[in-house]
Amino acid sequence: MAKRDYYEVLGVGKNASADEIKKAYRKKAIQFHPDKNPGDKQAEENFKEAAEAYDVLSDPQKRQRYDQFGHAGVGGASQGGGFGGGMSMEDIFSQFGDIFGGHFGGFGGFGGFGGSRGGRRVNRGSDLRVKVKLNLKEIANGVEKKIKVKKYVPCSHCHGSGAEGSDGAKTCDTCKGSGVVTRIANTILGQMQTQTTCPTCGGEGKVVVKKCTECNGEGVVRDDEIITINIPAGVAEGMQLSMNGKGNAARHGGINGDLLILVEEEPHPELIRDENDLLYNLLLSVPQAALGATVEVPTIDGKAKLKIEPGTQPGKVLRLRNKGLPSINSYGTGDLLVNVSVYIPETLSSTEKETLNGLENSPNFQPNKTMKEKIFSKFKHFFD
Repeated sequence: MAKRDYYEVLGVGKNASADEIKKAYRKKAIQFHPDKNPGDKQAEENFKEAAEAYDVLSDPQKRQRYDQFGHAGVGGASQGGGFGGGMSMEDIFSQFGDIFGGHFGGFGGFGGFGGSRGGRRVNRGSDLRVKVKLNLKEIANGVEKKIKVKKYVPCSHCHGSGAEGSDGAKTCDTCKGSGVVTRIANTILGQMQTQTTCPTCGGEGKVVVKKCTECNGEGVVRDDEIITINIPAGVAEGMQLSMNGKGNAARHGGINGDLLILVEEEPHPELIRDENDLLYNLLLSVPQAALGATVEVPTIDGKAKLKIEPGTQPGKVLRLRNKGLPSINSYGTGDLLVNVSVYIPETLSSTEKETLNGLENSPNFQPNKTMKEKIFSKFKHFFD
């Protein structure tokens, strides 16, 4: 099923401010929160959908890519991409729990299905950026690419915990596993309660007492990973796609970063791209332009035959419809525009010269007034 527009999901306009987006997400999260709708699968899906929309629209870079390229710009490189679809409910709670200040109305802690996890900090891995070169045929049809990426992955020995054995980590004594320390101070305005990240465990709720011998307690190691990237049809030079969760793994089993894919176009030997259209410069001989001919022109998929009408003039543009590139938002396909040029030989044999001299005074070889006006109108803007 096609994804809904993120602005529609949150019920905001495309010009909504960051504060308006945050308020709209908070309203949707309260409405569809699992604690408020126990056992309601549709509410859970709506909750994930709102989190996915907020993840994109609250990030200026992701929002810019989404505004320019739609869903393909922020999740098109992965199958079923998108924030909510690729992360668990726990991930969503951990990522956005602070939007409610650590607590969720009367429904328990927003950090999970209970208040104790409301302020726990979850580590997030850093994003990775790679470049992928594509030729025009790959851009026209979409393509699957497999790339090898050097990145941080969860330690297989400790499964990302950083602890050696089942007794290698324990609940933090300072915060009792909540990840936060609450302090109450008496002021002239009465008692004030403040909540800060636990200084002992750094907000993780646990402390490693026996470090893993493989990763030295970090929970991650450097390794190669083969990642399959599905590039949608119609991408363009400089476009950036993203794959959620395919970046560096986080310390101690946190949330993985994203993989950002920068698209580079390989030049075509004969075709030039102009947005979704393709341009080709066709060079005709004088007889072909004067008498007409059937010629072959290159396309993305091979050769196409093109009929040249007799008397075709240099500068004429012939259009082959739907022989260009598809729009990434499925708004149609561009055309192949063939610009006609005529080759004038630089050297002639005596016979050729004699033939042309014989045609010099022929009326059909003299530019008439109409033709002069057409040529002048084409270049008039250079003299204005």
